[in-house]
Amino acid sequence: MTAHPIIEALKEHRSIRKFKPDPIPDEHIRAIVEAAQSASTSSNIQAYTAIGVRDPERKQALSVLAGNQRYVAECPLMLVWCADLHRLELVMEMHGGQLHQNTETLLLGTVDASLAAQNAAVAAEALGYGIVYIGGIRNQPDEVAELLRLPANVYPVFGMCVGTPDQEPDSRPRLPMRAIYHEETYAEDETLLGAIKAYDETLQAYYAGRSGGGRVSNWSIETASRMKADKLRGHMKGHLSRQGFRLE
Repeated sequence: MTAHPIIEALKEHRSIRKFKPDPIPDEHIRAIVEAAQSASTSSNIQAYTAIGVRDPERKQALSVLAGNQRYVAECPLMLVWCADLHRLELVMEMHGGQLHQNTETLLLGTVDASLAAQNAAVAAEALGYGIVYIGGIRNQPDEVAELLRLPANVYPVFGMCVGTPDQEPDSRPRLPMRAIYHEETYAEDETLLGAIKAYDETLQAYYAGRSGGGRVSNWSIETASRMKADKLRGHMKGHLSRQGFRLE
């Protein structure tokens, strides 16, 4: 099959954690946001908001709140992607109604924000920028909401650093396709375990190559560690409740 430039560009994605200080022109930010707005959205409700942060002091504060990730402070532009039901609340009030919330409305906003952000990421890379997603924006979501003056029914889903890359990291191998694409029905555990073990070997070799043999680890070891209860941000339910979201 002939390689398609868009597909090849997508496959070249890598997270960038070191940026040059060059500012991003307003017209590029506009192009990135317009690309985000062209993403699919459930029933055209567009239940998301992106907040662009360029102020050094505010970026520094976000950096600390996100777990002292220095690239949040160093990147020229930090985008905070939010699930936003507040705008829908205003729409309902315009028409004499009241916004009804449940778990589905929370999912709608979260999915909308995620789809828009990925469009923005592709657009940014097309313009020559690099990005990295920042899940740590949910480490202290109450403080993030206060810093960004988020109204009720809005919560920060994740951040995204954007800027001109000042590094060229290797592309990290992904799971074998058979682990994530199943034909007709969900695959048997035997198939999944085989794919996981094969990936463990691939990623262990990748880590060893990057560290000169000094790092001995693999995907299942690291993933099992990351999925422990104390690392899963159990505070998010309380934050969502304080922000006015209802899970019914």
